[in-house]
Amino acid sequence: MMNKMENVIPDYAVSLATGSERSEFIRRTYTHLAGAILAFIVIEYLLLVPFKEITLPLIQSMLGSRYGWLLVLGLFMLVGYIADRWARSTQSKNMQYAGLALYVVAEAVIFLPLLYVAAYFTSPNVLPTAAVLTLCLFAGLTGTVFITKKDFSFMRGILTIGSFVALGIIVCGVLFGFDLGTFFSVAMIALAGGYILYYTSAVMKYYRTDQYVAASLALFAAVALMFWYVLRLLMALNRR
Repeated sequence: MMNKMENVIPDYAVSLATGSERSEFIRRTYTHLAGAILAFIVIEYLLLVPFKEITLPLIQSMLGSRYGWLLVLGLFMLVGYIADRWARSTQSKNMQYAGLALYVVAEAVIFLPLLYVAAYFTSPNVLPTAAVLTLCLFAGLTGTVFITKKDFSFMRGILTIGSFVALGIIVCGVLFGFDLGTFFSVAMIALAGGYILYYTSAVMKYYRTDQYVAASLALFAAVALMFWYVLRLLMALNRR
């Protein structure tokens, strides 16, 4: 999930662009982020409502096999890497959009089991509550960066280490069958919040003004990570 961002501001960075160029870059970034979120919602609705009978075997296979889930996670990481590379292409705008679209579809697929359980086997309030809470957290963290104008690039090492530790715990949980628990979900929400601060800071300082597709992909990945664990936390609390 971690993309490259240097601590030294390069000559082509958005922070050194004119005010109008910077405003246009930020507008395009968050417009594309909103579009990615809307596309994710539409895809999930189609897969879980009108086409549920078609996708149900895939959902059951993802839920029913620990090792199959590890394979899905591995493929998702590979697809995420490819999508990020495409989104950062300097040769083709179409390639950038293909990367964003690929990542949104990959997120929709990996979310299928969690959203299926949340939609059909928990309280009907869980999903909308998770969505609103995620939106509020994202808005608060984004506002913090925009208001304070603080550079959060120093968090890169912390986030990288935290991501590897989290991945190791997830793999061990899948292999040995232990529940990661609510505290892990809370820790992952905090990690996702760190990514939102980091990438929002990058949007204001480090991306090129033509990298709004890549910037929106990075922010979408952070929002999706937060939504995943907010939803998991609410589902766990709902079972009690």
